[in-house]
Amino acid sequence: MDLELIGKVAVVTGAGAGIGLAITEALADEGAQVVAASRRTEGLDGLDRVTGVAGDLADPEAPARLVEKAVADHGRIDVLVNNVGAVRLRLDGCLAVTDEDFQWAMDLNFFIALRATRAALATMVESGGGAIVNVASVNAFYHPDTAVVDYGAAKAALVNLTKALSQEFGPRGIRINDVSPGPVETDLWLGDHGVAETVAGATGTDAATAREQIIAGMGGIPSGRFTKPEEVATLVCLLASPRSGNVTRANFVIDGGLIKTT
Repeated sequence: MDLELIGKVAVVTGAGAGIGLAITEALADEGAQVVAASRRTEGLDGLDRVTGVAGDLADPEAPARLVEKAVADHGRIDVLVNNVGAVRLRLDGCLAVTDEDFQWAMDLNFFIALRATRAALATMVESGGGAIVNVASVNAFYHPDTAVVDYGAAKAALVNLTKALSQEFGPRGIRINDVSPGPVETDLWLGDHGVAETVAGATGTDAATAREQIIAGMGGIPSGRFTKPEEVATLVCLLASPRSGNVTRANFVIDGGLIKTT
């Protein structure tokens, strides 16, 4: 299927590794010109149709500068993918989570996306349309415990923002949707200091055992495996594509069946 992304201009945040890198590669493979932002851009070197932009998007002015660069280089923005985000496990319970912890989670998982979206919307309105895809999380609405309470609150805010903005900007030809992955095969889960290793250190077990215990505590994954970054990227590309031109205000879960409710 031709996703009609050839020549489109896409901006991707958190593009240097994991889901963000997979999204960047997938969009470029579909023929889009991708402006890819990350703190480190070594993983983007040599990719066709990809311009790596190094920087810290937590700087309140940085998301707008990123959008300005994309417009300066290519004249417009057709697609924005808000992927940047981070999580820190809170294993001592909610009462140990400080205001500063919540602020950190909101800054990384909500405010960067808000600022990039605000900047992109201005140019999309001028050009008559566009697509925004936010990478949220099943933790926006699902919490087996409070270990990611601040992260989940920030992702829930992102999903809520999608609903509000899609209502306002839908009549102007701009579609805004969310993708909510469950556990994904990335360093966030499986790398050094990732979720599995952190829980293992706290419980006195190994990372593989901790991973299985976490998933069992969530009720299990019917597919029997984590989602691959490339699978998330495929869903993002479909939502970015004009082929899904009447899809907006939606939140697509990709979790192997982890969430059992509708």
